[in-house]
Amino acid sequence: MAAKLEGGAYLSSFVDAVLKKLSSLDVNSTPMARKLADQDLLQRLKLSLRSVRPVLDDAEQKLIRNDQEVKRWLLDLQDALYMADDLLDELSTKAATLTPTQRDPGNYSSMCHSIVDSILEDSDDDDYEMGVADLVDKLESIVEEKNGLGLKDEPVRDPEDMSWRIESSLVESSEIFGRDNDKEAIIKLLLDDTCYAKISVIPIVGMGGVGKTTLAQLVYNDERVDEKFDIKAWVCVSDQFDIVKVTKTLIEAAGGSSYNGNALDLLQTELKDKLMRKKFLIVLDDVWIDNSYSRQWKTLQKPFQFGKEGSKVLVTTRNDTTADVVKTVPAYKLRLLSDTDCWSLFVKCVFLSPESKEYSTLEPVGRELVKKCKGLPLAVESLGALLRTNYDEEDWDRVLQSELWEVFEDQNDEIIPALNMSYHYLPSSLKRCFVYCSLFPKDCPFKKDELVLLWMAEELLQPNEKKDLEEIGSEYFDQLVARSFFHSSSTYNNFYVIHDLMHDLATARAGEFYFRAEKLEENVGISNKTRHLLHDAGGNYPFSQLVSACDRVKDTRTFFEINLSRKDPFSMENAPHVFLSELKCLRVLSFNTFPLDSLPDSIGNLIHLRYLDLSDTWVETLPEELCCLYNLQTLKLNNCQHLKKLPSNMQDLINLRHLDIRGASIEEMPKGMSKLKDLHFLSDYMVGKHADNNGVKELGALENIHESLHIHQLENIMDGAQALEARIADKKHLKGLYLTWSYSHSYIDDSQDILNNLKPHRNLRKLSINEYKGLTFPDWFGHSSYKNMTKLYLYGCSNCLELPSLGQLPSLKRLRLSNFRKLQRVGAKFYKEVGSSSHGAAFPVLESLSFYGMDCWEEWLSVSSELDAFPLLRELRVQHCPALRGDLPSQLPALQILCIDRCGQLEFSLPRANALLELSVEGPQQVEAVLKAIAHNQLDCLQSLSLASCWSATSFPVASMPSSLQNLVINGCPYLEFPMPQQQHESLQSISISNSCHSLTSFPLASFPNLTTLSISSCINLKSLLASDPAASTSNLLSLTIESCPSLGSFPTLEMVAPHLEYLLLRECPEIESFFEGGLPPNLRELQIQHCEKLVKYLASMDLHDHCLIRLDIQHPYDNIKSFPLNGSLPASLGTLNLRNFPSLEILDCKGLDHLQRLLIERCPKMQDVAGKSFPASLSMLCFNGFSLLRNRFQTNDKLILSKMSDVQNIRVDGAWISKGEST
Repeated sequence: MAAKLEGGAYLSSFVDAVLKKLSSLDVNSTPMARKLADQDLLQRLKLSLRSVRPVLDDAEQKLIRNDQEVKRWLLDLQDALYMADDLLDELSTKAATLTPTQRDPGNYSSMCHSIVDSILEDSDDDDYEMGVADLVDKLESIVEEKNGLGLKDEPVRDPEDMSWRIESSLVESSEIFGRDNDKEAIIKLLLDDTCYAKISVIPIVGMGGVGKTTLAQLVYNDERVDEKFDIKAWVCVSDQFDIVKVTKTLIEAAGGSSYNGNALDLLQTELKDKLMRKKFLIVLDDVWIDNSYSRQWKTLQKPFQFGKEGSKVLVTTRNDTTADVVKTVPAYKLRLLSDTDCWSLFVKCVFLSPESKEYSTLEPVGRELVKKCKGLPLAVESLGALLRTNYDEEDWDRVLQSELWEVFEDQNDEIIPALNMSYHYLPSSLKRCFVYCSLFPKDCPFKKDELVLLWMAEELLQPNEKKDLEEIGSEYFDQLVARSFFHSSSTYNNFYVIHDLMHDLATARAGEFYFRAEKLEENVGISNKTRHLLHDAGGNYPFSQLVSACDRVKDTRTFFEINLSRKDPFSMENAPHVFLSELKCLRVLSFNTFPLDSLPDSIGNLIHLRYLDLSDTWVETLPEELCCLYNLQTLKLNNCQHLKKLPSNMQDLINLRHLDIRGASIEEMPKGMSKLKDLHFLSDYMVGKHADNNGVKELGALENIHESLHIHQLENIMDGAQALEARIADKKHLKGLYLTWSYSHSYIDDSQDILNNLKPHRNLRKLSINEYKGLTFPDWFGHSSYKNMTKLYLYGCSNCLELPSLGQLPSLKRLRLSNFRKLQRVGAKFYKEVGSSSHGAAFPVLESLSFYGMDCWEEWLSVSSELDAFPLLRELRVQHCPALRGDLPSQLPALQILCIDRCGQLEFSLPRANALLELSVEGPQQVEAVLKAIAHNQLDCLQSLSLASCWSATSFPVASMPSSLQNLVINGCPYLEFPMPQQQHESLQSISISNSCHSLTSFPLASFPNLTTLSISSCINLKSLLASDPAASTSNLLSLTIESCPSLGSFPTLEMVAPHLEYLLLRECPEIESFFEGGLPPNLRELQIQHCEKLVKYLASMDLHDHCLIRLDIQHPYDNIKSFPLNGSLPASLGTLNLRNFPSLEILDCKGLDHLQRLLIERCPKMQDVAGKSFPASLSMLCFNGFSLLRNRFQTNDKLILSKMSDVQNIRVDGAWISKGEST
């Protein structure tokens, strides 16, 4: 049935929720409730709410028309609703904790009773009662005022029924219309290598909602573009042009992991490494800069210049000035869609078939509606989503004739009228959920499940007896996606974002009740009406300023911290204690990644709290007072590695729905977990030794668990009967199940019976079994009825004598088998059950198969020719199977990745595969077989090759290397010869040689002109890196690592052979006395020297002031340097300096280091001072690891040292950030 096209006033659902809470309150449940009822305060509150409810639609209409008096009235009403909601929540909480409902009588702990009592009764009753009276007076005043504002009553509709929502939650993006020519034009510019500039910047300019991002996505994902560029990266910039943030995102998008600091020099060096000599495409989406940002733009581009000629930067922007600042070619002006294309898009969005009977009736009205969108695809999609599957001509005509079109047109903001119209017709509950998202910064990615948990905690979802809150929230989310308010992120899989125009709309509707602390210069003061707070650690808004404002925003319901890293210096400013003492109305509290080692006991005072996130903190224990949070729904303890125990009274949290303890170190579950019957998600369960209190039986009552469950310590289950009590087979919502016995467990009696009775529901998609000690697997294992299972992992099944039959699992894609210590044979049963009548290929869709640690496995029988197997297998790994004889399956047509490691008895021959791309083998026979295949040109598609542990005297067939080969690793092949190539090999990009090729005296670097990474370790006879014709070299070498090469003396020609070198690591090369002729390579950015006594002393005497080195890391455990540098100077460009293990170093000379941002002093016991009056003013991070005299002087508040450190922003001692005021 189509939706009835009626929007709801923003506050309607809020009023309904408060009224429902008021109606459900038993006035005789508590003394305070009786007292308020006796004085008619609750009745007056109800009457006031019922009086304002009918006028809210009219009030919202007047608000749209910018009636300032009505706007003020609605603000006052919303403020009062928040206060009324808090009041009723307190009363209902008190009533619930006094009246046993879902729990057993007397179960709620006496401590929790006393805490709630202290909040509601130990305070001054008269003050409390007066506060309620003041609230009622305020609401009655608001009611009286409505008549003076001319607000009209309108019939109150029932709360919106969301059951009409679209048929699928996964609505595919509408087809793109009218952009074929634009797409081809942009692709032509990207593929054109004749541009004058080395790096072309192409702006796409158009107004908001015209489809710039969509067009860029079309181009970005085109196959021709994929083939053209080596690297592609996408960054959404938005209106905050933060060069550090953009650079970090570019590094991550290019496949790197940027360091957590904010030193731009280091970040740009890392980005430069990623782009060097690569042809790249970078998309900078939604850029807003003007001429004042031209310098920052030029700085951002610096790493781009090291890419290969023909690289491109695509910029989308609404602003012509931005295009003028960035362009190297004329901007591409994206036109509006034609009426014809808009109509085609609209028809697609509303699911209206031209063959349907409604088409001819609705087409005239629809075409007029489309004209209202003025050629903007976002507006068309939004309006189309509004009318999706609604074919009522009256509804369409009512939207077309609405006078709101003119109102929205007259408003002087950039919000498109069609978006305002789509928002106007949202149900009230969806409006509140959408506006809540304004709390997050523009382009901030979010996950569906996480947002639903927040909506639940904020009570934005309308409860429904037929559905779980999570299901309702999921439906709300799907509706907002379907209506184009949310869309999938271009950067992160499984994340969503809000279009910036939609974000503007949400922010405009949020008003002063939401405060986002990002940029200090762009934020006004926090309003005393603020209910929702977010602090962005990536901005410059002082956290201390937010903490100090707590006394003015005591009614705040939400606090979030985002973009905080454990490695970032961050002072909590006593925030936990301040928040818990001042913000008593909190419903959502996130201390995620705070440097927090304990949670104050006062957490129990937050009786409204429904969502608590302590993930990635250092908490070691949780106070028992936590269990007094009767309303708590979500508790996140993800990656709390120091936390070993949950509070003993967890059973009191009877409203808990989401408990995430992944990555925590919980040793045993508390008693009574079965009482948490509303649990919707439980990440882990540790089976205890006391069957009646914390045994596996406790899981039996938790029928509604969704997603995945990991059950640990299964050795504590005594027999199959106990296992059956967990009722795993009844948990039909589980998608993943992980069953784990402890590693040290050796108990095998009843193991099979236990596993048999832990049989999962057939809806399961992923199953993992760890340390199972049974001899065989139960009959259900591998049964074809598990049609949804795609992943199966079996680890540590050390007593099993045979593998279960798994070949008939119809959807299995990944299979990992590890540490079957007693398994000797893999036979026909592995492929299908004996006597099975099934036909067709075994493992019909398996893509990845891995065997590991099969000590006794001797035989792998291939299937008979009548029964094919593994038709789609792409990856095969056989590792640490020393007894395996025979050969691998010969027919693996789809195989692309093959790894054979430590399988010394295997009679290895390469399987027949159409296109083997990655090959890794270990052992003499395997290595020789591969070298033979290469010599006979049998691996002509190979891209990556790894050879290991071959002691045979043989030769690498350099002349026959596949032309496709890009990466080569040789490890533990000491007698393998690597002859000088007679011609250049242009595809190789990375070579690593370790403890191999002992006959190698010089490495032919010039023979590999596109080599970017070279690592040589333990080549005992290597003396030089020479080329046959160094002057003719065009080497692209960027990274060079040389370790444990005792014969290596110097690099007299490296500057010529590797002119682009950026990273150099030298370790344990004692004969190197000096660097190359002319000093360091000109482009070197990072230098690490470890255990090279002569070289460090030489370096300390060099004048490097004008070199561009950014990072220097020296480890020098020799007693010959007291001052560093000696009579030389360090590069002025240096951003990071790490000094490690200098036993005699006393003085560090930092003169001229005007760009130094990070200094590490590690195990330098005699170091006591820095030369000069102070540390560099640029220093943002000073780290001490291990004892030093300088550290001791700092920690004892030596005035001279403190004065020298006056400009140092952050100091870290043995991993802990401290302030100079608390150094002692």
